[in-house]
Amino acid sequence: MDAIDPTRGFLKDVKRIVIKVGTAVVTRDDGRLALGRLGALCEQIQALNSQGFEVILVSSGAVGAGRQRLRYRKLINSSFADLQKPQAELDGKACAAVGQNGLMALYDTLFSQLDVTSAQLLVTDNDFRSSEFRKQLTETVDSLLSLKVIPVFNENDSISTRRAPYEDSSGIFWDNDSLAALLALELKADLLVLLSDVDGLYSGPPSDPQSKLIYTYIKEKLENTITFGDKSRLGRGGMTAKVKAAVYASQAGIPVVITSGFAGDNIVKVLRGQRIGTLFHRDAHTWIPSGELNAREMAVAARESSRLLQAMPAEERCKILLAIADALEANEKMILHENEADVASAQDDGYESSLVSRLALKPGKVSSLAKAIRVIAKMEEPIGQVLKRTELSDGFILEKMSSPLGVLLVIFESRPEALVQIASLAIRTGNGLLLKGGKEAKRSNAILHKIITQCIPDTVGKGLIGLVTSREEIPELLKLDDVIDLVIPRGSNELVSQIKSATLIPVLGHADGICHVYVDKSADMEKAKNIVLDAKTDYPAACNAMETLLVHEELLQNGGVNELLIELQTKGVSINGGPKACSLLNLPQAPSFHHEYSSMSCTIEIVDDVHAAIDHIHKHGSAHTDCIVTEDMEAANIFLRLVDSAAVFHNASTRFSDGFRFGLGAEVGISTSRIHARGPVGVEGLLTTRWIARGSGQVVDNDKGVVYTHKDLTQQA
Repeated sequence: MDAIDPTRGFLKDVKRIVIKVGTAVVTRDDGRLALGRLGALCEQIQALNSQGFEVILVSSGAVGAGRQRLRYRKLINSSFADLQKPQAELDGKACAAVGQNGLMALYDTLFSQLDVTSAQLLVTDNDFRSSEFRKQLTETVDSLLSLKVIPVFNENDSISTRRAPYEDSSGIFWDNDSLAALLALELKADLLVLLSDVDGLYSGPPSDPQSKLIYTYIKEKLENTITFGDKSRLGRGGMTAKVKAAVYASQAGIPVVITSGFAGDNIVKVLRGQRIGTLFHRDAHTWIPSGELNAREMAVAARESSRLLQAMPAEERCKILLAIADALEANEKMILHENEADVASAQDDGYESSLVSRLALKPGKVSSLAKAIRVIAKMEEPIGQVLKRTELSDGFILEKMSSPLGVLLVIFESRPEALVQIASLAIRTGNGLLLKGGKEAKRSNAILHKIITQCIPDTVGKGLIGLVTSREEIPELLKLDDVIDLVIPRGSNELVSQIKSATLIPVLGHADGICHVYVDKSADMEKAKNIVLDAKTDYPAACNAMETLLVHEELLQNGGVNELLIELQTKGVSINGGPKACSLLNLPQAPSFHHEYSSMSCTIEIVDDVHAAIDHIHKHGSAHTDCIVTEDMEAANIFLRLVDSAAVFHNASTRFSDGFRFGLGAEVGISTSRIHARGPVGVEGLLTTRWIARGSGQVVDNDKGVVYTHKDLTQQA
């Protein structure tokens, strides 16, 4: 089912509707009337009529239907010799006269089958020049609607004096689209629906796979940016005519929706407020922030701005970061105020305590973020670093050079500080950025985004960092594999899994943070207690917090296990057990070995030795961060070498698995994917490479004209 669009809530108050059905909907490709589509249209109108809606129908198709019938009459009345001669085009007005009769007969038959009465009203351009005509028209239509009769309008092409070109300064209307718009105004309709042979207005010709459906038309933004396809195959209109009519009516106060007439229930869906077709509304520009106008536009703007950012000298990019750090500190009170409002709302809405904990900006957090940004600004310039330099042949040098990825889409939950970290890394690496935060952090994200983008100079453009606020935009963004280069989801297992299954864009991230601490038989127990407590209690909601404690079986005999349990329980940690631990220590059963608590709870299990611990981690872990506590260097080296996780530690808390603590300045996330970046992803993880060749006229010529030297010049670079 199509999603309900919150901007279309006004449709619940609609009573009087003008529906215009185009020639391409009324007729088939061969010119015959499309009985099935007309029948479905009449059924929708009957349903609306019975629900108390006042429906006015403007129908094209008379000329097309008449042309098909007259061609048949001409064929059967022509001799074989006549048919060998060049065939003149049939007179359009004669076609209109014949077709109008057949079209109305069909409407009358279809409506009669549904116990509905219809009435035909034929008008011309000149009729509307008379104020008396307009007054009488309104009275007649009001009378018909009060009797639940469906007025069916069409331009009386058979006697109209209008000729091509149909649109000029002297006209009042030029086709049935502009007639429908005029009638909507004259008859004070609440809504105009223009039925087409496509789903709505696209950013380009609908046949172009790069074209995207525009759900809300913003005249100020889109008026000169859309490329239209061909005009109607049979009528005078096409999408250009529909858009002009829609803009005219909407600017006069009549909302308009252009949608497909090929679906049997689209009018009903429109009135439910579902997100189909293209909406035109006078106030549309006030509903949607400019950053949310269109998913593709946001991504394209980010790419264009990123290229301008890359062209800046490195010191200028660093100045942007330093300005952001200063601005964050200067606006700390405002940031914390907005964050406190988010936290209060989340608590009132009953969010889990672990999410609320991640949402809150703790004392000193803004200062630490500013400090991290300054560290990033002072890092060595990451763009344009020569990683490898090779002489291919005399006078022909090839360089492998670091380069920005392009445009990043980062989807994150809860943590507003993630926005600051990601934005600063994107600026440092010359990447464009689209951010979608969780709704629970809406106010925090909005103020942080505003502060950051205000520091971006106009020579780069505020579009460098776009903030996506509508969840409905995510599916569209995930389709843009030609514009977005990397998706980084930061959040729950469910979020990451959904993203991976919904896009062709490469995804960098981790689905779970099942981190282990293994305490070996030769562990220093004071070290072990400190490490275990820190890994679990320093920040239980973090993805690098310990979720499973593995203990060597010999620690059961010497009391080491009890020491660890007492320390954890004293700090308020609830402990569950695996099968061995449950039976030996009388503990409640753990939900699963692959369970991420993100709270003051953990699982403990007893293992035979370091190899058993490694097997357990490979079977139940998430390849995030795992640690061994031991004084036995052989056991430590086995663990460090064989555990296949993004980060593996010896005698150190798993909480150190963090971009800032690793000296990266910040991180966009932690990757457990086996791609170019694993573990905390900082500046280097947001770069790719390019090959730059400098020659002096070399050609391949089947490799006869060049002598390859392949000399490594990297050290000289």
